[in-house]
Amino acid sequence: MNFPELVERLLNDLRQKRLVAATISQPRMKSSEVKRIKIKPVQIKESYYLQFEYQTDQTISHENISLNGLPEKINEILEQYRQAFIQLDNETIQVQISKKFKVVCKSNQTEKKEISLEHNRKKNYLLSDEDPIPFLVRLGVQSADGKIKKQKYDKFKQINRFLEFIEDSLEYLPKDRTIRILDFGSGKSYLTFALYHYLHIDKGYDIRVTGLDLKKDVITECQLIAQDLNYEKLEFLVGDINDYQEDAKIDMVVTLHACDVATDMALSKAVNWGADVILSVPCCQHELFSQLDAPNLKVMTQYGLMKERFSSLATDTIRAELLKLIGFEAQLLEFIDLEHTPKNILIRAYKTNKRATEQQIVEYKQFVSMLGAKPFLQRELFGEEEVSLLLTDNFLDANRKIL
Repeated sequence: MNFPELVERLLNDLRQKRLVAATISQPRMKSSEVKRIKIKPVQIKESYYLQFEYQTDQTISHENISLNGLPEKINEILEQYRQAFIQLDNETIQVQISKKFKVVCKSNQTEKKEISLEHNRKKNYLLSDEDPIPFLVRLGVQSADGKIKKQKYDKFKQINRFLEFIEDSLEYLPKDRTIRILDFGSGKSYLTFALYHYLHIDKGYDIRVTGLDLKKDVITECQLIAQDLNYEKLEFLVGDINDYQEDAKIDMVVTLHACDVATDMALSKAVNWGADVILSVPCCQHELFSQLDAPNLKVMTQYGLMKERFSSLATDTIRAELLKLIGFEAQLLEFIDLEHTPKNILIRAYKTNKRATEQQIVEYKQFVSMLGAKPFLQRELFGEEEVSLLLTDNFLDANRKIL
């Protein structure tokens, strides 16, 4: 398929109102402010539109376009971006467009999906809140007829929020081999099962997932559920994050609510394995609280509660900045509404191998110096060496810890 054929194919599907949702990503120009475009159908005043959501590093904006305005818009977008994932009513399409506009298009048939045209009324969840999903039924989130149990609705929303982060990460994962995913501290594994179901069952990705936890009884139950559901490439193992060994290339590492420096251990492991995607929800950040020595902040840190909360926020900021310094795009995102849990920050990091600037390194060093901090993650990544070594041309090659 050549480029004009791709444009015409997509326009034909859009004109037939087959679109459920689409994500356009990987801008050709590094200077492009819009990193990702999401498209969905909406109905406004009885008329059919496609809503384009433009995502930059800092903002999100929307534009509604009628079918008559599509040809110019679709051609313009596909000329400026290299990847697209399109979900139609009974088909998914993955598109890669090379520098010379060579098109690689992979299509998979799916079960018939209902197309929602509701505009800012009902949340369009990635997992249905009406149809029964086997793992949600087994875990007690849904009843046998597919209804979400009232006391589990917050958990259902959390699962879907997590899958939105997974959806946004797909462009960073390999397309030509099995995707290897590790989940440290998987616990009851709501999100582990959700990840497997969404990527493998719904989207047809070739994946292998391992959930790791110290609680033997929980792991035994999760493994039994996986077997009953015929989730052949999902396994659960009893183990500690420091003892786990993996020879294969790791593509995604998930760690939820690992306490204190266990989060840093998981992040360090992910970096050493060369993970392309890291999703981490930290918990109980005590390390900086005990180290914090910042006289200029005393007006705030004299209050124990404020010191604790500031330490948690600063710890996650340090983690995100360290990941940036070693070649990741890192973001701090709200995982679930603060009213449900204060542990609502998710660190999402994608490996881009972008080299840190001198200014970034200077600002990081000034920040930790102001706090009197000696971050555990910094020591894990750099040993006792100075972060300024990143400025040397051969640092990444010389330090085998940073892959």
